[in-house]
Order: sequence, then C-alpha cells, then structure tokens
Amino acid sequence: MSAALIQAAATARADAALALLRALIAAQPDGEAAVQNCLADALRAAGATVRDHRYFPADVQLLHEFAAQPPPEERSAILGEAGAGDGPSMILFAHPDSEPLQPAHGWSVDPFAGVVRDGRLYGWGISDDLSGVAIMVSALDVLRAAGLTPRGRVVVASTPSKRHARGVHALLHSLPPADAAVYLHPAESGAGMGEVKTHASGQLEFRIVVKGRAPDTTEPGHTSFAHLAVNAIDKARIVLDALSALDAARGARVRHAVLDAAIGRATNLLVAGITGGGPKASRMPLECVITGAIAFPPGETLEAVRADIETAIADAARSDAWLAAHPPSITFPAGVTGAEVPDGHPLLEATRRVIAEQTGTMPFVNPLHTASDIRNPMVQKGIPCVGIGPLGGSLTQNGQVDEWVDVADHLRAVAVTAALIAEWCGVEAG
Repeated sequence: MSAALIQAAATARADAALALLRALIAAQPDGEAAVQNCLADALRAAGATVRDHRYFPADVQLLHEFAAQPPPEERSAILGEAGAGDGPSMILFAHPDSEPLQPAHGWSVDPFAGVVRDGRLYGWGISDDLSGVAIMVSALDVLRAAGLTPRGRVVVASTPSKRHARGVHALLHSLPPADAAVYLHPAESGAGMGEVKTHASGQLEFRIVVKGRAPDTTEPGHTSFAHLAVNAIDKARIVLDALSALDAARGARVRHAVLDAAIGRATNLLVAGITGGGPKASRMPLECVITGAIAFPPGETLEAVRADIETAIADAARSDAWLAAHPPSITFPAGVTGAEVPDGHPLLEATRRVIAEQTGTMPFVNPLHTASDIRNPMVQKGIPCVGIGPLGGSLTQNGQVDEWVDVADHLRAVAVTAALIAEWCGVEAG
C-alpha cells in the first residue's frame, strides 16, 4: 500500500523535486554556504529538524585510511532528522561540494541556469553531487506528501567530500550508530537506477623517488660523459620492472569472488606518472619520480598492501649495486580501505526490491567502485551501506563539459529513495 502511495506522491511532487535541484545549481556561484543554506530551507519545508554541524577536517578521526593535507578552514555539514525513532534507523548522505568554478568553462549552456535539453538537466556539479543531495531531501518531501512518517530515525546529511573534506567521517563520529546507510550519487557507469553499488575496493597511492649521480665534469653537456654517471631513469627501470612483477604476482594471489567474476581480477597496480630530468636533453637526470596507485579488494588491509610494495622495492634495490647503496624512497600520500555489502544482506535485498517496485526493473549489483564513499559508513562505524543514483555524465571533475543528469531517472531516484526509507525504517500514517 505504501509503495503505491509513494509512487503517486513522487509523481505529484516531481516539479518541486526539479525546482529544488535547479535552486541548488543556481546557488553555486555564491559558494558552498549558499548551497547548504538552500538545502537546509528545503529540509525544514520537508518536516525535518535541521542542524548545522561545524567541523575542521584536520580534527576528524580517521580509521583505516589516511590522507595528507586536509583543508585548514572550518566546514559545514547540514543534517536533517526525521522519524519517530522506534524503528530501524538509516543515514542518507551525499556531498554538496563540486569542482572549483571556472569562468572559461567552455559549456554550451549556462552552467547555473538549470537548462533542460533532450531529457537532460544541465548544471555545474549536478552529477557530482547536487543530484544526490537533492534526491535525499525530495524523498523526505515525498513521504510527507504521502502522509507517511518513518518509524525509525532518518538522518539526511549533506557532507563535504572533495579534497579530503572528510564530511561524512565527521558525521559518522558525531552521531549515534545507525542500522543502515545509503550514498546518493549519480551513476557514472551508464546504468543509472539499473544498478546498486555494494562494493568499494581500497586504494593506496604511492610515490617512489629514484636518485642518480652526475658525471664528474664541469662541462654543461653530459652526453659524452654518460658512462661515468648514474642515470636515475635507467635505475627507475629496475623499480618499474619490480612493480610490474608485483602486479602480476598479486593478480594471481589476491582473489575476490565478486570482482573476479566481474572483471577477472581483484587487484591492480597502476603506474600513472614518471617524471625526471630537466629541459635540456644533454643533462643527466639526477632524479626520477614514479607515482601510481594500487587497488585492492575488501578484506585486504592497507598495512598488507603497503608491505607488499615496500618489500618489492627493497628486493629490487638489493639486486643493483647503486640502488642497494642509495635505496629508492617511498611515500604513501593517501590510502583507503575497501568494504562491501554481501549478496543476501537485508539492506541490499530491500534496495533491490524497492527499485524493482518503483522502476519496473530489477537492478544488478555493480562492484566496480574503487575508493567510493560507500565505504565510509562500513569502515568507520561498521554500518552497511549501498549506493544508488540516477543516470548522469560529462563530469567536470573528469575534464568534460556540459555535466548533466537524466531528468526521468532523477525523479525515479527520488521515488526509490522515499520507498527505501519506508521499507527499511517502516512508516505510519500521519
């Protein structure tokens, strides 16, 4: 009965849902605070109790992850609470911060006008993640319009995320435990509401510096003396071979049933950058820097992955006289631990059921999300979390223009989210 009520209310409140999304887009030129204030007003109108949680990212506790240089300024997470509190509880979260605004953006439409064209709504940050923020609030509005009140405590949280803002971490460590969490973010896979995100692989970034030695000469050009020097790039080849061998060995050794079935591997090591030398082709490079990252499945620890890299580089250094005397230095700028909701979990089954009811299509599980924010409730507090969101694309963060979200799928996501709250927390009339 509640499913039909919710579907009818979602249809009746469709214009209001799109108006809220447009309002969030239009507020962006005035800064993140303006976006959060707009959101807070919408939460109050939907019947939620609103709180502005202020925090400093550097002060936020992190479990099983790390990152250098969090932003120094104070940030704000907007929390809306609803529900009677005597049923199962749920946290819904999304992030309001987008990429920095660019005057020379190259878009074909005004990024802040909320233009609709061919079924797509365009806007700066709309798929990353204003659509997700708007969906949570509109879901509460739909429940209110349907005359339904959640029995369990529902927390809707707009939490800064980009550039190590740590908003969801601040939220998780300041609230009572919840029974479930849902991360709202448009799907970047092209599946939209046809998928549920249940897995987030871990990721460890690395930076390896290999040193060389200049030839003993005062000549400005080193080419004729190259045999008397140590070329850092030549020595870096040894390190690169070691990383390649480690990638192959881990690919054979580290297994994860879901990831193996999806893409044939559970872990990958990516060398993303190699820099060394200077502008002159005749000068001996004295340093070569290798940067990259390694993805690893839920269940494997940061410490184990870090040890694999350190051991591989140490073994390679011992095989070369120069590197043995001048070992490469390794630093790890950031790392996060993976997490998952297993098949058959009540939260996943409820999500599948609700999406099928509201959209007419049974979704599939997409496990291919490395370092996704769905990991945070699970890693930080042991709260099961899934991710859902509408079809979107052309993300500004990926260097593209005309970022968009599918209008019909955004509205489907609102109905699904409202129905999932009702399914998980229970509802009562009035």
